[in-house]
Amino acid sequence: MIKRMKRILPGVAFLLAAPSVVATEGNGPGIYPDGLENYMSGALPAEGLHVLLYGGNARYDHVRDNKGHDISGPGFSMNVNILAPRIIWVTEQHLLGGQLAFHSILPLLDVTAKSYGRKYTSQGLGDITLGSALGFHPSRDLHFVLGVDVFAPTGDYDQYDPSSLGRNYWAVQPVWAISYIPQKGVNADIKMMYDFNFRNEETNTRSGQAFHADYAVGWAVGNGWVVGIGGYAFMQTTNDDGPNSASAKAQAFSIGPSVRYANDRGWLLTLKWQKERDVRNRPEGSQLYLKATIPL
Repeated sequence: MIKRMKRILPGVAFLLAAPSVVATEGNGPGIYPDGLENYMSGALPAEGLHVLLYGGNARYDHVRDNKGHDISGPGFSMNVNILAPRIIWVTEQHLLGGQLAFHSILPLLDVTAKSYGRKYTSQGLGDITLGSALGFHPSRDLHFVLGVDVFAPTGDYDQYDPSSLGRNYWAVQPVWAISYIPQKGVNADIKMMYDFNFRNEETNTRSGQAFHADYAVGWAVGNGWVVGIGGYAFMQTTNDDGPNSASAKAQAFSIGPSVRYANDRGWLLTLKWQKERDVRNRPEGSQLYLKATIPL
């Protein structure tokens, strides 16, 4: 069990490293913080420069095996705090009928990991995200985004430190996000992602590919407010490869309350709390995420 925990724990530290990768070394969570996105995830803003701010906390107190059994070990916990500014530049250019946009995310992390009477802590910059996208607006209420994100190994990494801030490998993630956002009635958003992970040269291991999606469904009650539920679904699609590989694929699902407020001056606030369930071969816990759009 101790050997298995040494494989699993290093993956957890990155959970919030930047919005992804997934199936991961030792079946830890992916480089993308699953469930981070919320309402409006598929609605590209107007032309110009925009600043978004993500903040939140993820706490894990169990590790589940392939049958859902708890294999955490004595005193296991993982706590991750994140503050991540995101810069979005929506250009005047159009390509294939969509608005061309670029973005970057710089995650600042505070990670504490405990297990078997030992404590590890790390603070600093995680793995940054760079991406490009095309935004489409078929109608006033329906919007979608097609994009590709790249995750760069900029965070400090030590394969023996479960609080490491980085993954030590590159990852590429195609993205398709859709938002249906009428002023009243049902609102629905989904952000679908697929992760291609490069090899970690320090461990000579490549994390498996994975499909995952953030979702939110709610009711617009007027005056910019939407209330409902949200979470994520995650499924590893290929096995890890290399000496630090996990023995089985990971999966997880989460659900919880989700709230949005937006106004005509460009302010947007979303808040989501989610509890994970049906977890296999990865840590299990809960997350609280806040997203704010700040008009410039």
